Amino acid sequence: MDKADLVIKGNRIFTGEEMIEGGIAIKDGKIIEVCKQENMERFIGSDTQVYKFDNQTIMPGFHDFHIHLTLGCLFEDYVNLADARSAEETAQKVKEFADSRPDDEWIIGFSWYHIFWDKKEMPDRTILDELIPDRPVFLLNAECHGAWLNSKALEVAGIDESTENPDFGTILKDVKGKPTGILLETAMSLAVDQAFKMPEKKAIELMERFLAKANRLGITSVSDMLPLPGFEVGDLSLYRKFEEEGKLTVRTFFLSPLNGELSHAREMRKKYKSDVLKFTGLKQFLDGVVTTYTAMMVDEYSDKPSEKGEAFLPPELLEQWVAEADQEGFRIRLHACGDGAVRLGLDLYENAEKQNGKRDSRHAIEHIEVIHPDDINRFAQLGVIASMQPEHMAITERFEDNVYLTRMGQERDEYTWPIKTLAESGASMAFGSDYPVVELDPMLEIYRAVTRRFNDGEPEEGWNPKEKISLADALRHYTSGPAFGNFMEDKLGTLEKGKLADVIVMDRDLFAADPKELPNAKVKLTVMDGKVVYKDSE
Repeated sequence: MDKADLVIKGNRIFTGEEMIEGGIAIKDGKIIEVCKQENMERFIGSDTQVYKFDNQTIMPGFHDFHIHLTLGCLFEDYVNLADARSAEETAQKVKEFADSRPDDEWIIGFSWYHIFWDKKEMPDRTILDELIPDRPVFLLNAECHGAWLNSKALEVAGIDESTENPDFGTILKDVKGKPTGILLETAMSLAVDQAFKMPEKKAIELMERFLAKANRLGITSVSDMLPLPGFEVGDLSLYRKFEEEGKLTVRTFFLSPLNGELSHAREMRKKYKSDVLKFTGLKQFLDGVVTTYTAMMVDEYSDKPSEKGEAFLPPELLEQWVAEADQEGFRIRLHACGDGAVRLGLDLYENAEKQNGKRDSRHAIEHIEVIHPDDINRFAQLGVIASMQPEHMAITERFEDNVYLTRMGQERDEYTWPIKTLAESGASMAFGSDYPVVELDPMLEIYRAVTRRFNDGEPEEGWNPKEKISLADALRHYTSGPAFGNFMEDKLGTLEKGKLADVIVMDRDLFAADPKELPNAKVKLTVMDGKVVYKDSE
């Protein structure tokens, strides 16, 4: 009998399929047994590391199915503007940060949003110019679909009155034709490469910081959505360096853009295929976001009847790209917030299936903030994964400030974040955070999916309470769901003999906790690939 490298004992082991009392034996990075307590002793030798817990939940590591890793690294280092309530307050926070970082060439900020401000109007470059006239400023908004720049940044990026809008992007301009400093969607690409450029030493430091944070939160795998509207943020050579040095303590499954050019994707598929760093498909944006009316709707917005959004790219071009990529066996993930974009995404996948034949493609639709009832059953019929981020539903602190109530109107309200409806229709579900759009902590997503309450505790029964799901299902959507989504269900997602040893221990029995306490739950131990990568010091 082989002795284990590591044994984790406890009374509340949630395997992903059932709750048991016993232990998990781990050797050479794999689970060699999950069994009752009395059978554990045979795996314990003189060199076996043993952890014993009582009623704390032991479970598979969290697998965040949708993050922006490098963007998140930047987010951790630069100024967070989420708390500001006006353009002027935002600019003052940026000024204070800039003064603290005199050697930074660009001043970077995140998470401002005019929707959160008392005066809900887009800001202007002149507000930043008054405080920071001589250094370029690039501030990404909370949805990562727009940026606010000062005049110096516009100058450095070469954006002026004569600069034309890129396809599916907008350079906002004033009545005189001068750029206001706001770049929407793909227009951000005109400045982002310069703004986000950083030295290797800094990149390594930020990557180490991100990995430590993910380990602390019990995240053992992520899907890195490198592409953003019109640009790509990520450093695969850095990821590979960390892997080779044994420092990539979060499995990283990444995507490249779906853009009609497949040679790069073919190269990535051959080059990155380990269980720790792996290319897993192609991503493209079908629409924008509901808050700025750029999400594509089936019918007009309730509070702006002249608008229903549009596809970012011509549907006929998308149809060609999706069919060609599908024919070569690539998995595709399409950003679709509005019900019109969700329908378009399903149409694209259905067309590819008709052209190329049915296969286990595991294509995905990302976000699905609202769905038309006619499209609910199509996910299961087409084998499309519903990739959702429950925390997005609580976009404002207070429920009464929820802009979706006015954007969608009463008829569509019941079809917003249709998590339970999609699951009950037979759709495969996978949860993620969309970090850094919202925080990385999986327990926030779990709480939101289980309660559907905003941070003010309202509505008491939850927004669309029929869409609330059980804690067990929420945990599965954050573990086995993403593992299936990445074709890794034979190795990850549940605690079973023969699978890779990604295990976490929470600080309490999640199943006995009051749902409102779920955001307070912390991780006590994180094991990735059979190694302890985080241990609570308390």
